[in-house]
This record gives sequence, C-alpha cells and structure tokens, in this order.
Amino acid sequence: MVLAWGITGAGHFLRESFETFEKIKKMDPGLKITAFVSLAAEEVIRMYGLNARLSKISNGKYLEEIFYEWEQGGSYPKTGRLTLGRYDALIVTPATSNTTAKIAYGIADTLVTNAVAQAVKGSVPVYIVPVDIKGTIESRMPYFIDREICRKCEICPPQGECPENAISDQVDLLKCDGCGRCVKLCSYGAIRGGLTRLKVRDVDSKNVSILRELEGITILEHPKEIFNITI
Repeated sequence: MVLAWGITGAGHFLRESFETFEKIKKMDPGLKITAFVSLAAEEVIRMYGLNARLSKISNGKYLEEIFYEWEQGGSYPKTGRLTLGRYDALIVTPATSNTTAKIAYGIADTLVTNAVAQAVKGSVPVYIVPVDIKGTIESRMPYFIDREICRKCEICPPQGECPENAISDQVDLLKCDGCGRCVKLCSYGAIRGGLTRLKVRDVDSKNVSILRELEGITILEHPKEIFNITI
C-alpha cells in the first residue's frame, strides 16, 4: 500500500498522527508514505520536536519523500502524482480549520489543499481528520515560559544552554525544536508545555459538515481511525 499524508499546522492531533503512522509502518514494513507538509506544518513539526520521526516515516526513497510547500512553487507539481494512480489514499491529519474551510469551498491554493483537489480528480479516496469538529477540544501546547513562575534569574541556565538560542523572556517558537532540555534546566518549573481547552467555533463545525457531503472525502474523528483504512 502507498499512502499520501497531508500535514497542516495544527498541534492538536499532531503527535497522535505521528504515533499512528509509526505503528502502521511497524505492522506493515512494506507500506510507503509520502508526506506533503504545509508551510505552517513545517514550523509546528519543528516546535514539537518531530522532525526526526517524520524522516523515519518517510525516508526519502521514491514514494516515501517529504515534500515541503516552500519547495513546490505555486503549481505544486508533485501533487500531480495523485491524478496518476500512484497512491491508494490521501490522509490529511491533522487538518486545521483553515485547511478544512478551503477544502469545503473548493480552494486549492496550498500544497495540502491542492493535493486534496488532485486526489478527488484522480478518484483517490481522501480521509481528513479535522481538529475542530464540535464542542471543545483539549490541545497540547508547545513549550512556553509561565511568567507568574519565572524568577527572571540573572543567570538563566535554560537561556544559556538552549542549542537553538530560542529563549529570552519567552520561548521563540520559530527557533525552538522541541528538545525539552530547558524544562529540566529551570529550577523553578517555569518552562513547560501543557493542555489547554479550546472552544470549536460554529463556522468550523459547519465547514466539517460540508466536507462530510463532498464526493470522495471521508471525515475521521481521530487519527487512530486510520487503522481501519490500512488494515
């Protein structure tokens, strides 16, 4: 089986998506996965320290490449594979509310949304895991500095030893690679990640409902449902 994996810039369901594909590849070593990574996803994958794991899932061989949006120009030529019968399915997980909205209204101006458009045109089944379906969600945040706990130490070990120079009075998430070294170095526990509860907007729920009605697209509630596709 050969899968295309579209990754967008959501933190919610990101780790679960990685864990699911890792388990699937262990169960089926012959499985090939091509990753299509949006601009925002590239940043978020780095923030969560998942770059090395992505390189193991998609190892760079034919049909196992990692395609980054910034490399693909405005025409996204590699998505053309989806019209040529190269893939058994396209799975977009996690799918941000922005990506969901664009797909719902037929907009294909990013790497991942263009991949969806090409897949539908090529009769390749598309499975989407939206992060904002309904109600409230618990999303894991990248590392941050809790200013109420921070003592503003004159000598700050996390700042001095951060290999990416990502720490000042806050964590620069565009530099942070999610290694977590800073958490252990802070004596006061001021640097941490954590869960936060977010309300799903009505407009995002409505866009998911639109996707459910579109030809060739199936909505999944959680990345673990991908097992039902591949097993």
